[in-house]
Order: sequence, then structure tokens, then C-alpha cells
Amino acid sequence: MSDAKALKRQKFEAVYPILRDELLAYLKQEGMPEDAISWYKRNLDYNVPGGKLNRGISVVDSVEILKGRKLSDDEYFKSALLGWCIELLQAFFLVSDDMMDQSVTRRGQPCWYRVEGVSYIAINDSFMLEGAIYYLLKKHFRSEPYYVHLLELFHDTTFQTELGQLIDLITAPEDHVDLSKFSLAKHQKIVIYKTAYYSFYLPVALAMYMCGIPHTPSNDPYELAQSILIPLGEYFQVQDDFLDFAAPPEVLGKIGTDIIDNKCSWCINTALALATPEQRKVLDENYGRKDAEAEKRVKALYEEIGIRQKYAEYEEAAYKRIMGLIQTIPEQPSGEGVTLKREVFKVFLDKIYKRQK
Repeated sequence: MSDAKALKRQKFEAVYPILRDELLAYLKQEGMPEDAISWYKRNLDYNVPGGKLNRGISVVDSVEILKGRKLSDDEYFKSALLGWCIELLQAFFLVSDDMMDQSVTRRGQPCWYRVEGVSYIAINDSFMLEGAIYYLLKKHFRSEPYYVHLLELFHDTTFQTELGQLIDLITAPEDHVDLSKFSLAKHQKIVIYKTAYYSFYLPVALAMYMCGIPHTPSNDPYELAQSILIPLGEYFQVQDDFLDFAAPPEVLGKIGTDIIDNKCSWCINTALALATPEQRKVLDENYGRKDAEAEKRVKALYEEIGIRQKYAEYEEAAYKRIMGLIQTIPEQPSGEGVTLKREVFKVFLDKIYKRQK
């Protein structure tokens, strides 16, 4: 990690204990028993700060780009707080998702529900991570003219993500393989709802509201932002799916499991779209099996179908398409207040394009 990136992360991380202590103070004020307060503290510390923090830091970066200057301490705190609200949302999704998938580890440690003494209490713990978002928004933004927009954005995005999760769970249950349910169109729907809205649109839209960018009847900047960020999120997830298959574990930082876990990934859907009847038979017989030999057969078939070449073509087309969309943002003359800037989207695209892990 570069020094600048490490410093940026440290500064963002320094806001977390302040917010956690505000939440714990609320429990104290409500007269909650000491063991409940310490449980909540452990839940927060275990599940919220440990990830890459890309989504949260993106809010701060976007506010800075939109304002075109260094942020004041108050502006920094408020944008970081919104960023931490996304990290709370992410934690809420991951704690519950890990239970649904019966996952074993998350971020290099046991999933929260597998920690001794937690088990099904993790269901309530996930709700309490979500509840924290609305406590913090109310405490810090209630007097802002855009407060209702923040609430609606978090509620809408949460529901969209849950819809994506539902389609994913019923399309690709781990214990029942039925490739006839898969398609590239279904994959696209899952990706947009399960990942793109909360990981890409949410951070930028929060930054836009904080900077006072208004909705306008024609060429609404929020619709414009969404029209760029949703394809960007889709591209990110396709890339993620491809890397799960193609990147060596030492580069990826984990062993790819999409094939044995029966994931509705871009790779399998692309293979299904191109497979001959004989190749289809191989996929039907081997995909989603907890068996290393079956996994090898699927991987060999991916190579045979030319999935690497297909991905390279997809990536170039996606990059061109997104760059084209970014160019549709009008370049504003200076002195017109805060307006949407192409730079916000270019930063996202540059982080993703050709990444290896």
C-alpha cells in the first residue's frame, strides 16, 4: 500500500472509535446492562472496521473531488461518518450472508456466528449493525436539508441489495445444482441489485447530497450518476468472477471457490452460452460439486471455451462503454456551485481497470 493510501486509510479509521463510542453511549443512556453494552462493542469491533474500506473511503474521496478543495475538519468528519454508515451496512449484509451461506471464515477470521457463544444471536446482531446507521444519521444530519434524501437512499439501497440476494439464493443454492436456472441476464440482475447499488452508486450519491447537488427535472445528475455507476459496478463484479477462476491464490489472497460453491458467476454463464451439447453435459455433471476433480474438469472446459479471451473482450468493451458514459457529463464552467464532475467516475474506473486481485 502506498504511503498516501495508508495515511488516507488511517485518517478514515480514526473516525470509527468516535462513532462506536457514540453508539455505546446511547446504550448507556438507555440504561442497558453492562454485558449488553460490551456485547455490542464486540459486535461492532469484530464486524465493522476490518475490511478494505473502499466503499466508505469513496464517500470522502467523492466529496473532495466534487468540492474541488481540501475538506474542513467538520466536512471530513461528516463525509467519513457517511462512509462508516456504508461500512455498517456492509457489516449487516456480511454477518447475515455468512449465516445464509454457512460460510466458515470472513476477512481471515471465523464468521461472527461461528465465534464461541454467538451462534443465532448473530441474527439480532446484524439488525443492530443496521440500526446504528439510522441512529448516526439522525444524530448528525437531522437538521440538514438533505436528511430525508440520506434516509431514502439507505432504505432504497438496502432493499435493492436484499432483492439481489434473494435472486442469488434461489437461483444458485449451494446444495442443489440446476444450471437451467442460470443465464447471463439473470447474472446481470443479481450483480446490479446485490452489488452495484450499494458498492458504487450509494457512496457517490451520498457525497452528492452532502455537497448540495440538487435534483433537476431534466438531466437529473443523480440519474446520470446511476447510469454510469451501475454498469461500473457490473464490470467490477464480472471482473471479480473472472479473477476467482483465473487469478492465482497468492495474488488473489484467497482460493477461488465459485465453481465448487455453485455460484451463478459470469464464467459459468458465459460457458453455458457458448457450450456445445457435449460440453454442456460436462458442466451439468461437474459444476457445483464438492470435488477437486470435478472442479478441474470445469476449469479445463473454461480454457477450452476460451474464457480468458472472452473476458479480455468483455473488459475492453466495458471500459470503452463506461468512458463513453463519463464523457456525457457536461464540463461545467467554474463558479457555478458544486456540479457533477467526470473525475469522480474516472477515479472509480482507474481503480478497477486491469486489476489483478
